[in-house]
Order: sequence, then C-alpha cells, then structure tokens
Amino acid sequence: MDEEYWPGKKFGLPQDGPRSTPTYLRRVAGLAIDWAIAVGISVLFFDYNGLWTLAIFVVLQMLGGLLVAGSPGHLLAGMRIAPITGGALGVLPPLIRPLLIALVIPAVMVDEDQRGAHDRLVGTILVRR
Repeated sequence: MDEEYWPGKKFGLPQDGPRSTPTYLRRVAGLAIDWAIAVGISVLFFDYNGLWTLAIFVVLQMLGGLLVAGSPGHLLAGMRIAPITGGALGVLPPLIRPLLIALVIPAVMVDEDQRGAHDRLVGTILVRR
C-alpha cells in the first residue's frame, strides 16, 4: 500500500477533520452508546430480553439512519453515515446496514478504508461530522 495512503483517500475524503474516517475508538464509542440505549429500553420494557435488545438496537440504527444519517451513538460520537457516491443517503442503506451489523461478522470484516462488509455491501462509509 502507498505510504501516503489514509483511510478514505480513494474516495476523496480528507485525512483529518470533518468528512474524514473516524477512529476505531470513536466507532466503538458510538456502538457502545447505541447498545446502552437498547439495553436501557430492554430493561425497562422487556425484562432485558436479548432478542428484544438486539431488535431495539437495529431499530435505533434504522430510524437514526433514515432521519439524520446516523444513530444516536453515531451523532453523539461525532459521526454520520455517508454514501460513497455522494448525495443523499436514500432509504435502503439505513434499512439494510443495521441488519448486517446485527450479524456481527460483516461489521468486523474491515478493509483498508475502515469500512466493514456492511458498509461495502450498501455503498456507505462512516465519516466524522
């Protein structure tokens, strides 16, 4: 790989600052926030049922993606979901992406641009806000 390469360079993203790819720490923070919200709702309403917790997590991701291009955790961690092609995110990526994240394996199969298989399959990338 080119010594001057940084994650997102081939998509025209900057190395640092807004629209650059977020660090793993920022990504994990966003994921932890979303999971904590899902657990809290599950504890309050569903006796901390694992399936309900996962369903709530997926719905949070879907609604956040559809409404503001990012889940609550993404937004609090300073990230958003962006389409690789530019323009609007659309409807399908915010609906399909969380289902793939729930499978876990696509989310941990990361490329040199820090995109999981879930992002590659729907044509998105996480960027800093």
